Amino acid sequence: MPQKNMRSPAPPAGDAAYPHANYINGRWWQDGSGSCNTVVDKYRGHVLAQLPLATAAQMDGAIAAAMAALPALRGLSAGGRSAKLAALADAIEGNAGEFARTIMQEGGKPIGYAEAEVARALVTVRTAAAETLRFGGEAVAMDYGKGAGRTALTKRIPVGVVAAITPFNFPLNLVLHKVAPALAAGCPVVLKPAPQTPLTALLLAKLMDGAGLPAGAFNVLVADNAVAEQLVRDERVKMLSFTGSDAVGWRLKGICGKKKTALELGGNAAVVIDEGAALPEVAREVAMGANLYAGQTCISTQRVFVVAKEFGRFRDLLVEAFNALKAGDPADPAVSVGPIIDATHFRRIQDWLDEAVKGGAKVLAGGGPVDPDRHVFAATLVTGTTPGMKVFSEEVFGPITLVEPVQDFSEAMVRVNDSRYGLQAGVYTNNLQHMKQAHEQLEVGAVIINGTPGFRLDPMPYGGIKDSGLGREGVRYAMEEMTEPRLMVY
Repeated sequence: MPQKNMRSPAPPAGDAAYPHANYINGRWWQDGSGSCNTVVDKYRGHVLAQLPLATAAQMDGAIAAAMAALPALRGLSAGGRSAKLAALADAIEGNAGEFARTIMQEGGKPIGYAEAEVARALVTVRTAAAETLRFGGEAVAMDYGKGAGRTALTKRIPVGVVAAITPFNFPLNLVLHKVAPALAAGCPVVLKPAPQTPLTALLLAKLMDGAGLPAGAFNVLVADNAVAEQLVRDERVKMLSFTGSDAVGWRLKGICGKKKTALELGGNAAVVIDEGAALPEVAREVAMGANLYAGQTCISTQRVFVVAKEFGRFRDLLVEAFNALKAGDPADPAVSVGPIIDATHFRRIQDWLDEAVKGGAKVLAGGGPVDPDRHVFAATLVTGTTPGMKVFSEEVFGPITLVEPVQDFSEAMVRVNDSRYGLQAGVYTNNLQHMKQAHEQLEVGAVIINGTPGFRLDPMPYGGIKDSGLGREGVRYAMEEMTEPRLMVY
């Protein structure tokens, strides 16, 4: 691995759970560009860590290390890769409490939700360990015409080094949705975590040595935009896997060259409430699906369309459910609505709400800050919105939800599709024909029947259409994205 301008590596500082350094080629590098990324507790405001920003030379070294690790990683048997992933899962489980606390502190995620993320991460890694053993090619039927008497087989070949860029909202599980399938497929990874929540990724890197992976198979660099773009543009990197905003994702696709690309981007997810739904229970589910982690997930419920016959009753039940949610300290197990990730997004959410109210929208619940000093915003429900309002047409990524009436189920399909996004949608109905209609007509990656759009099991294919992304995650589906079929005919 190139050493020029990288200075000397050093062990993690003290007994910190997360080393205050970048992880390159199996070693920790505490030197960097001279600038630091400051990570703060999102509720209490104190500094958790100051991390050195990686230099261009360090990024070059990480890519070179990943390239050097490719033959060793690819050369492992499926059983060998599976065993190493299983060992990683055991290590994560052994540090589950530390992971949950770190996610809560640096991400402001309510502790119960942080614990749930760690549990999901274990499913992700253990599913990857299992998929490694059964993932492979196929026999291709061609024993006819000019292919008569011939046999054809495909073998899945790892594409090479994967650049992984991840968001703040799931700093463990969304990292592992890229890293676990890549390692299972035999692809080394260079990870650039979100600047707001990099400590969880560094804690994960600390466990990699014990898993016995080849040095360079996993690298973590905290980097500014210029150095991150270096990773995206480098021709030695063969795939970009990005989760984040649509604006950034599509821009990176435009500069990444010929490499394969998987984009998991934003959304303004919708729910349809049909006649005959169990309204009290559904109202509680929708309120939680809209406001858990202060609505800072790409499949958080943002738009709710209710058939006219049920609208008045459901609206009132939804107001009650919103008002019942507790906002505040994410360390409190009763809290669902914790702090917004930073002051910029906190102000933007207020601005978008103000714009909607000025345009004629009516606030039914919440409507402003609960604790402005800690960036806690109330679970807010509005009605009387129009497609021209940002709370309708854009991704709020905060605890603002709109509820609107529609004349019938068919109109609801049209209203849901009136969006440049298409990630997931929820449909509450007991009508089989309406289920089929939703599956056929909704322009989304997944339709969740009798559930909110926030439903996700980690092995399932996950991704969107339109501005919501390109490609699919979910362990096996990501492994397919990270490999190419090589055909042999004899």
